[in-house]
Amino acid sequence: MAKAMPPGVGRLNAVLGGIGRAAVAVSGGVDSMTLALLAGRRPGANCAMFHAVSPAVPAEATARVQAFAAREGWRLTVLDAGEFDDPAYRANPANRCFYCKTNLYGALAARTDAILLSGTNADDLGDWRPGLEAAEDHGVRHPFVEAGIDKAQVRAIADALGFDDLARLPAAPCLSSRIETGLRVEADDLASIHAAERYLARQLRPETVRCRRRKAGIVIELDEATLAALSEGRRDALGATVAGMFATCEHAGPVSFAPYRMGSAFARPAQPA
Repeated sequence: MAKAMPPGVGRLNAVLGGIGRAAVAVSGGVDSMTLALLAGRRPGANCAMFHAVSPAVPAEATARVQAFAAREGWRLTVLDAGEFDDPAYRANPANRCFYCKTNLYGALAARTDAILLSGTNADDLGDWRPGLEAAEDHGVRHPFVEAGIDKAQVRAIADALGFDDLARLPAAPCLSSRIETGLRVEADDLASIHAAERYLARQLRPETVRCRRRKAGIVIELDEATLAALSEGRRDALGATVAGMFATCEHAGPVSFAPYRMGSAFARPAQPA
């Protein structure tokens, strides 16, 4: 039995219907994937999908996009947006996302003259997101925001479409978000971070795991229940394995454990009093 669409989908369809020819930036997360599903399934839709690959994008995200593209018949372009050639991005300032999205949307605009769409939802407006400045510079539209749809509603839409596995996808910011602000973004670090998170996910089945590369060392952040259940010996053993994953990375430092805190590697710029 088909599930009823949540409130707001009518407004969203009206937004999409008024856009015409569109190009969706699909990262592989629940937001952009759900937007691509809706935009691609509209009757008479004229919509292309773009997915950018880089050391900051996990391979499984790319595989997910490609699998959905094959299933849904998307016109998918996979590209390298070139942010790793941008010294401003690699320097990892507080507004790193601005340089990432500037490269992404610039690369997309060079390949299509369609209206660019992102999966930004209404909840994203409650935080400082420099990537939104880059989106504004390139005329990117955010249909979920325009329709007043938040993260919970996005997940409900994915579930109603029959993709409950997509609806349950955990939040997965790009791997560069694990690098402490001011530390240069290196591909080897990102590969080690991703390997460590996958290893810990298999070993512990945590609700949340983040591997942070900090100036003082590697910090494994876990949800409080998982962290509390770890004995000292288990922490030492896991920490030793993770340290080995960073053996080729310069100045990785010691491995420690801490409670998960969203965005803890990110240093905000000073705000006016």
